[in-house]
Amino acid sequence: MCIFSRPVLSVADTNIFARLGEDGWQYLVYQMSFETEEINAMVLPLPVQTPSRETESVEFISLRENEDFFEKLALGFPVAVPSKFSRGYSYDSKPQTDSQVLEVHEVGDYVASLVPTIADFDRLDERFRLPAGSWDQIPQYKDYGFAVFQLKKLKGKPHPIGLKFKTRFQGNQVSKIFFPTIHIHDGEVHDREHFDHDLFLQSPELDSLCGRFKERRKLTPDKATGFIRSKWKAGQFCNVDACKGIVDGEALVHRVQIQGLKENKDAIVDLKSPGAPLQSMIFPNVTWPWGTGLAAVVGAVWFFERRNKVSGKLAQRGQGADVSELDAN
Repeated sequence: MCIFSRPVLSVADTNIFARLGEDGWQYLVYQMSFETEEINAMVLPLPVQTPSRETESVEFISLRENEDFFEKLALGFPVAVPSKFSRGYSYDSKPQTDSQVLEVHEVGDYVASLVPTIADFDRLDERFRLPAGSWDQIPQYKDYGFAVFQLKKLKGKPHPIGLKFKTRFQGNQVSKIFFPTIHIHDGEVHDREHFDHDLFLQSPELDSLCGRFKERRKLTPDKATGFIRSKWKAGQFCNVDACKGIVDGEALVHRVQIQGLKENKDAIVDLKSPGAPLQSMIFPNVTWPWGTGLAAVVGAVWFFERRNKVSGKLAQRGQGADVSELDAN
């Protein structure tokens, strides 16, 4: 899910793809289902290199002819798991340019603009700005750029949004992939939100870490990465030509599902930490697989209950407790 300029009735089934490209670019594809009562816009914060420039920091990529982008990506995995959930700073700085109106781009079902800085939101139609004070609640975006997509309909599932941006998270011993996952759906930033996300990414670092594909009837994460790996390279199940350079046909696709009530923040995958499960780097409060933590808790409860029970009966032994009853338990 993402930031909306106006309240929305529902947002669900969010899919995001990311891949680091060459020369400091990161590819990003975004799709979701939504319903709103009034004309609305979706805002994706982007950790662009600074200074952010309206005509150089972001390139929009139309995927209108590739509406099944994420359905094709899902074909590389054992089964598709259905979604379970549906549902600012004040600055004295001046805008980067003297233009009164931001440049707009027709990107399929969207009208898109790059907002280079928070101060440049004043150059947008007032309907597509967040309420005054919203940015005060998320100071981490004080030097971000923003891709703003005006939605042409009030509900539905528009085709995926494609773009690439000059990322600050690559180079100088830094290699991170950014997923815009923070939620703002009512003008307020809540500490925790309901997530309904499938994140897909490609990375040679993950390819080198993960093991062989295991044929199972469920989505099983790789122990070395915390992500589910595709069975084949992307070119074997995805129309790479239709993806306009976004997908690397010679690389695997890695996937993670984040669902339920989670900390409201963006997901950043650090690719410079081999040997540690990358899943924990996305959301520190998410562990994978889910059953591991649950089993540990249940096991600990059983152990202490068992120990207390036995200790109690041992104490009773001196008071005439039946040894056969103790041994039977």
